[in-house]
Amino acid sequence: MTASETGSPAWPSRLLEGGHTVSVIVATAIVVADMIGVGVFTSLGFQVKDIPSGFSILLLWTVGGLVALCGVFSYSELGAMFPRSSGEYNFLSRAYHPAFGFLAGWISATVGFAAPVALAAMAFGEYGKSVISGVAPLALAVGMVWLVSLIQLTGVRHSSTFQLVSTLLKVVLIVAFLLAGFLIGTPQGVSFAPSPSVFADITSAPFAISLVFVMYSFSGWNAATYIIGEMDTPQRSLPRALLAGTVIVMVLYVALNAVFLHTAPIDKLAGQLDVAVVSGRHIFGDVGGRIVAAMICIGLISSISAMMWIGPRVMMTMGEDIPAIRVFARKSKNGAPAYAILFQLAVATVLLFTRSFEAVLDFIQFSLLFCSFFTVLGVIKLRITNPELPRPYRAWGYPLTPLVFLLVTGFMMYYLLTERPLQAFLGMLMMISGLLIYAIFHKRTESGAAMSA
Repeated sequence: MTASETGSPAWPSRLLEGGHTVSVIVATAIVVADMIGVGVFTSLGFQVKDIPSGFSILLLWTVGGLVALCGVFSYSELGAMFPRSSGEYNFLSRAYHPAFGFLAGWISATVGFAAPVALAAMAFGEYGKSVISGVAPLALAVGMVWLVSLIQLTGVRHSSTFQLVSTLLKVVLIVAFLLAGFLIGTPQGVSFAPSPSVFADITSAPFAISLVFVMYSFSGWNAATYIIGEMDTPQRSLPRALLAGTVIVMVLYVALNAVFLHTAPIDKLAGQLDVAVVSGRHIFGDVGGRIVAAMICIGLISSISAMMWIGPRVMMTMGEDIPAIRVFARKSKNGAPAYAILFQLAVATVLLFTRSFEAVLDFIQFSLLFCSFFTVLGVIKLRITNPELPRPYRAWGYPLTPLVFLLVTGFMMYYLLTERPLQAFLGMLMMISGLLIYAIFHKRTESGAAMSA
């Protein structure tokens, strides 16, 4: 892959042969859908055990959103410079070396998206069994992944419609839940005003550790960078989609946690995994659990759809560059990368049946953080080494915003190295395996070129 290939203005049109462009609204929907999974509905119970202040909890989620925005500004600069689908694979290839890009692409294309798809699908099955009794959660999970994949195979036009409708429905249901919580929920007396203990709260170890898990809930803010090549005028559309999607999610996250604290006693929330269900029962009574479960189920459909859309684009782009996997670059008449979609579907299905997706997610977390860290660092590197490159969008708040993101992401990697050394080590092994596979593919490509010459 040469420098003139990636990021060339010709790439978006090449990627869209026989297809349709993705609007800013749909790209924003992908960001929102990819970000809002089950994390925000399950995290609070562990946070209030060590951070009992309502103001500090909302500040925690606000800080998480602001850090995500710092990442958005940097990714927007790179995406506008190099408008090609595949996210970190494209950015790291351009900022450093194609081998580094392949490392990120290897993780994303194999399990980086398939494992979260399987997790979201399994959560859909678990919540779905309380709505549809008598159906096995695994059957619901597999059925939903296959249904969404079939829609993705029909092409960009139908995928866009499905994504937009399912995401709008998710947001409407969350807003309805918020209104119900504030209007008919019984206030529990929690104060959201700053208290003298706020400074002690935000400088404490529990606040820093909670921020790690809040950032996991915000993961997905970069979703639109995986489909840049399918967006109309990505130099303008990408920054708008990333910014709008992240701001929408930040507002919803802060409001949801405020409702949870407003409607349910802290002692009932502390240590609970299903805080949304606890809150729902206090708002709607005994039927509240089923109402919340149905809301989360519907919301997870759009999450699965977003990941089944953007994940295969990584394998598709890698297939365009690497002859050994060129089959994954092939597109259907409707513009869908059919083989790449089927590959991710197969991996997600295997992970579901073997129940191995949670273990996979554990050991790829470090790798994903590692790639995001160096992608944002790449913005600083390119500003220094290639100041002459055209930058249709320049990161707002540079260099402060990239440095804030690097600081928090660096802390998250340090946390994983110290608290989960085995999982971090396995993540490193996966990255090393990607480099070895790149070396094999590169050698084959060179041998083939020599033979043809």
